Amino acid sequence: MSQVSSSQYIAEAFKAYGVTHFFYVPVIIPGACKEMQRMGITPVMTHGEKAATYMADGYARVSHRVGVCGAQTIGGTNLAAGLRDPYLARVPVLAISGGKLPQHRYRLTYQEIDDMPIYQSITKFNATVENGERLPDLLNTAFRAATTGMPQPVHLELPGFAGMNMGDVDPEYEVDRRYGQYPAIRSLAPAEDIDAALNAIGKAQRPVIVAGGGVASSQAGPELVALARFLSIPVATALNAKGVILDADPLCIGIVGEYSRSCANLAVHEADLVIYIGSLTGGLVTRAWSIPEKSAKVIHIDINPENLGRNYQHTIGVCGDAKAVLLQLTEAMKQSGKPEPRKAWLDRVGKLKAEWQENIKPRETSDAVPMRPERLSREISDALPENGIVVGDTGHAGLWMAQNFYATSEKQTFIRAHGSLGWSFPAAIGAKCAAPDRPVVCFTGDGGFYYHMAEMETAVRYGINVICVVNNNESLNQEQGLWAGTTEFDKNWRFHSVDLTAVASAMGCLAMKIERPQDVRPALEKAFQANRPVIIEAKTDWRISAQPSWAPEGLPGLYPPPGEQKNVK
Repeated sequence: MSQVSSSQYIAEAFKAYGVTHFFYVPVIIPGACKEMQRMGITPVMTHGEKAATYMADGYARVSHRVGVCGAQTIGGTNLAAGLRDPYLARVPVLAISGGKLPQHRYRLTYQEIDDMPIYQSITKFNATVENGERLPDLLNTAFRAATTGMPQPVHLELPGFAGMNMGDVDPEYEVDRRYGQYPAIRSLAPAEDIDAALNAIGKAQRPVIVAGGGVASSQAGPELVALARFLSIPVATALNAKGVILDADPLCIGIVGEYSRSCANLAVHEADLVIYIGSLTGGLVTRAWSIPEKSAKVIHIDINPENLGRNYQHTIGVCGDAKAVLLQLTEAMKQSGKPEPRKAWLDRVGKLKAEWQENIKPRETSDAVPMRPERLSREISDALPENGIVVGDTGHAGLWMAQNFYATSEKQTFIRAHGSLGWSFPAAIGAKCAAPDRPVVCFTGDGGFYYHMAEMETAVRYGINVICVVNNNESLNQEQGLWAGTTEFDKNWRFHSVDLTAVASAMGCLAMKIERPQDVRPALEKAFQANRPVIIEAKTDWRISAQPSWAPEGLPGLYPPPGEQKNVK
């Protein structure tokens, strides 16, 4: 039986699974990188292992394929650190690292450390490839694990510091191409669980749907909207599901939880039935389980049975893929007949939404200089093309995107950091690799941008024409509530003035500095026409904090504004 080199096998397997980019820090599988390039797969060399992982993450979320990244042995810890965000966001990323040769282990060889335990808590599958004989089955197992059930990262450690000491491989091990995309398999829910859910919905007077990241992951937005309209049920979303229902839809009430609009929190709080779809019902989307209260009646639809009823005891659990289950529910509902709209409840939710819009309007339309971030966020919404992709950071950047960015087209995509500040810029580069013909706009603050600003050079080198809007308030102002009251602590959250436009220009980007809200739209329009990476430095008011989310009285927020540091323990 003829054999091929391990490098050739890796490249051919990646090609079969639909991988188009490999994000890495050298040196890792160099032979495979050369084979990839010959096959049309682009190896993208980054300036840091975490950035490589974030690029693979952004790539996976937009392409709905597995994002692949790698680093040699010494970079393995940094690579693992980057997996935290896709692990929490349930994104399939394959991380490849080098390891020690079996004959060299436990001999204090150069940089010897056991990396496998580091990866264990942030991966769904974590394995060591000892030789070429095991490469085919373990590589294919990794792809299957990453894309089935609840998608999550996987890790393979290859022998040798650069993962290049495996020898030849049996090429007869077949690649199943369906595991190159997610969801690879769409599981249906048992009929009795569908019936139980329908019965609860029929009895509810004030039901609300909360769409989680699983709806976006399953690409179930159209099915969600169809069911909500058929049943006349308002829809709130988690931040990582933003855009699965358009903001202008009368049934859309916005983001719920910590990163939220007050109208969504109030509506979910007042509901007598909450239908969670593709949500973990964790502390962020529930505002520490206060919205709704833990005693609430819940229908929970999720692909992972372990999640059902985890946080709410009065739960009807429905296990299955979000798109598949939504189709099951819609078909069953049509057979039983269209229910009467709950007019009083819809009127109440509509009033909450109108009150929020009236409250936020002065901030979104303000002509103040320095700019308000709310106005900046709204201008991005208004300028974004109908097929645009927005990549949002965490912290205040996440709050402003949750509250003041509006999805206006079903063709738009919104993805966001799941807690890792600085994630957005590398993730936007990965997103652009996945969708080179779509405009990609990153929204981050200067605090987030500082993490991985070296990747501007990467974007320029490879011609990855991403647009990054930096909300530059010369501070990490989400922290100001911790230090308010004296200038003695200013250095703990204020930055000195840095000309980010000059830095970006020196790295080869088209760089623009804007200071007035009227200049945002022209700058973005120029950026959309530019055939190069663009950095827009938007000067905003450091005194302005994001609006805290509504919560029942007495519950402190995640980001206390100035004067509320007494709530911080």
